[in-house]
Amino acid sequence: MENDDIVWSIINKSFCSYKVNTKTQRFCRNEYNLTGLCNRSSCPLANSQYATVREEDGNCFLYMKTAERSGFPRNMWEKVKLSKSLEKALRQINEYLVYWPGFLKQKCKQRLLKISQYLIRMRKLRLRRQKKLVPIQRKQDRRERRREEKALIAARLDSAIEKELLERLKRGTYGDIYNFPQVAFNKALEEEEEEDVQPNEYGEDEENEDEEQEEEIDEELERELEEESENDEIEYVEADSDLERELEDESDVEDIQPLTTNVVKDNTRRKPRLEIEYETETPSKTAKRTV
Repeated sequence: MENDDIVWSIINKSFCSYKVNTKTQRFCRNEYNLTGLCNRSSCPLANSQYATVREEDGNCFLYMKTAERSGFPRNMWEKVKLSKSLEKALRQINEYLVYWPGFLKQKCKQRLLKISQYLIRMRKLRLRRQKKLVPIQRKQDRRERRREEKALIAARLDSAIEKELLERLKRGTYGDIYNFPQVAFNKALEEEEEEDVQPNEYGEDEENEDEEQEEEIDEELERELEEESENDEIEYVEADSDLERELEDESDVEDIQPLTTNVVKDNTRRKPRLEIEYETETPSKTAKRTV
């Protein structure tokens, strides 16, 4: 106990690396401090008999220090794992700290309660859906865009150079000066042949279709013209009989002019339908047929 008083007198009045002074209070940054305050009862350095509760990876542990262990710094703190159940953990603290000061037992229980509460909150937050913040790397994106643009330009240049070289090779510009790969030359020739064949096939198909359509149209026109010619003959016969009857009834008429028929057929236009009108007049006028 005398050693503890000497240590505290040095820490209190002089320098301590764990001590933090503020305007109102002093705090302790030692990981084994029970309350976080810099005072005689809470200092882990100035107390040979000391206990605290710490959390590691979601589990609570009770750390105890006794005077007998002070000669072995490596084994100074005895570590006891506490149960996840709060009631069982409190019982364990009472069992291990039976003859210890009541201040240490009470503060250990308070610290255990606080740790268990924030562990519960952490579990609830993990179960909830949370937004993941992803940093935007603008510089890297710009570099990638520039590289892509340069690669596209290079690819276009390569293709243009290749086409130009192949065209010159076809023309025989270089002759036998250079040794060009025959595979590339043959490939280019095959591509050109395929391009030439495809439009020819399409042209032949279109011509065949046009010829078939023209033949169908001609057949339909011929059929319509035949039907129209038959109808015209029948109409001519009926018109002549009507005129003869009218002429016989009229006795005062001396001169009868022959009926003139003007039939106009436009075979060049090939109209699908023809309308024919007949007019009958007195002997002084002629009967006309207009189309």
